[in-house]
Amino acid sequence: METTDETIFGGSFLLAPIGSQPQFTPEDLSDDARAIGQAARDFVEGEVIPRDADIDKLDLALSKELLRKAGELGLLSLEIPEAYDGLDLDKISGLLVMEELGRQASFSVTYSAHTGIGTLPFVYFGNEAQKAKYLPKLGSGEWAAAYALTEPGAGSDAMNSKTVATLDGDAWVLNGSKMWISNAGFADVFVVFAKVDGRKFSAFIVEKTDPGFNVAAEEHKLGIKGSSTRALNFDNCRIPKDRLLGEIGKGHRIAFGILAIGRFKLGAGCNGIAKEVLKYTLKYTGERMQFNKAINSFGLIRKFLADMGIRIFVAESMNFRTIGYINDGMHAVAWDQPEAARKKLDIMDEFQMEASMMKVWDSEALGVIADDAVQCFGGYGFSAEYPPEKIYRDNRINRIFEGTNEINRLIIAGQLFKKVGNGTLALRKDIEDVPELGSGPLAKAEQAVELAKRQAHYALAACLEITGQKLIENQEAAARAADLVTEIYTMESAVVRAAKMVGTGHRWAELAKHCAEAHVNEGSGKVQNLARLLLSEVLETGVLERALADLKTFDLYVPAAGSKLRDAIAAQLIEKGGYPIEHF
Repeated sequence: METTDETIFGGSFLLAPIGSQPQFTPEDLSDDARAIGQAARDFVEGEVIPRDADIDKLDLALSKELLRKAGELGLLSLEIPEAYDGLDLDKISGLLVMEELGRQASFSVTYSAHTGIGTLPFVYFGNEAQKAKYLPKLGSGEWAAAYALTEPGAGSDAMNSKTVATLDGDAWVLNGSKMWISNAGFADVFVVFAKVDGRKFSAFIVEKTDPGFNVAAEEHKLGIKGSSTRALNFDNCRIPKDRLLGEIGKGHRIAFGILAIGRFKLGAGCNGIAKEVLKYTLKYTGERMQFNKAINSFGLIRKFLADMGIRIFVAESMNFRTIGYINDGMHAVAWDQPEAARKKLDIMDEFQMEASMMKVWDSEALGVIADDAVQCFGGYGFSAEYPPEKIYRDNRINRIFEGTNEINRLIIAGQLFKKVGNGTLALRKDIEDVPELGSGPLAKAEQAVELAKRQAHYALAACLEITGQKLIENQEAAARAADLVTEIYTMESAVVRAAKMVGTGHRWAELAKHCAEAHVNEGSGKVQNLARLLLSEVLETGVLERALADLKTFDLYVPAAGSKLRDAIAAQLIEKGGYPIEHF
């Protein structure tokens, strides 16, 4: 697949007929990527999961030891250029690793904070001297990294930072504080954001031994108790003048560019955890007897199990599709090319919408999966002696990390409205050429996706022609718009992947088909309702009634019997004892 194709850009899925754009799927993985994924799995199963209890006791020495072991295997240097002892592998390999590391929530945070937001600012914005000094140490695990953006009064409003940096001779002097800093208890180097002279938002490199720098005590958290989270204090902290990262006043480019990369990684990690939850829930429900039957024989328990499998399949389909687009663009730019970092981040910017969709949908899917696991375990699910209790607590942070899901919904909507406004996304408000039912094993689901797109086109066009981009000011309406296009993206991703699997005779093609159909069965109704509610936010009575009547033109999807689909899915999951579509 080639993202250099002019027809493929952020949001272009809304314009393209289903299946007309190339879509990367896990079934397309290279042998090299599978080998990296297997190495990560071996590390997690050999070194991380056996020490789960010790990790969650917040053993900081153990966290650093595990990072060093990951470094020895090359798992910390996947995205570091070869010139600085890195592997410079593609983003697809990174997704596989993040999914495997996600299986232990606390260490997953430690790992991603180090390799992602901790290391990538040096990769993309460091000068040659900074890269040469820090990247080999970070890639080997000799040093651990942290990223310090959030402050007591500046969370989602990150640019409201009160930490200041003043140039004093040959040194910068930092004053202020940061909070909720992952890895702070053992990190050797920190990327810290501060305003030069109180005005120009900039990034700086702070080492743990710098004078005037202090790390506070560990926070007591709801979950991820095995990850270090502390506040930082800067009291006339003096650092050398050459520790400015990037340019003065350009810190926002570093902060938000790196966070955008972190969003798709977080989504991958969530799906890795989800697979682990499904595995132990299948085991328990197969062993737990009630009324002389294993509880996995009861319809509503089978619904829980099937829904877990469906969400995992959908998330996986969307994740690999998104990373395929991003990877093709970013990895095609070699680091020795002029302005390589800018060109790579431009690709990331183009697919901000899809990356935020990954983050929002995956984190919320995991939240439901964790809750369903507790329910399947019944009273035991509420006990700390059983695994659902921990993941129920651990997963909750994912809807806050890397920008809250509310902020990410506004990013999705903002990108969408901008592209409509500048003509990049030309939406149709007419009710002609209603998508018809085609042929093939997934024809009904494919038509449903096309009908959903037309409903989204109509509702968005009708609203935006009245409000323009000011629709973003109605945050509830903007969130509905974000959910509307996200639902379509997930539906299409699942259906296209399932169709490919059916076409190639994949072993699990039937399961994939059932998962895609079950997701569309629920998603079609959600799209219709979101489109109706979005119209009601902008249109007045009379005009609204006519618009709702027009919208019904595309309400042709006839729901299937969801219980039959879910029963078939549950049967295959139970037979396998886990998520069966394995990649290596």
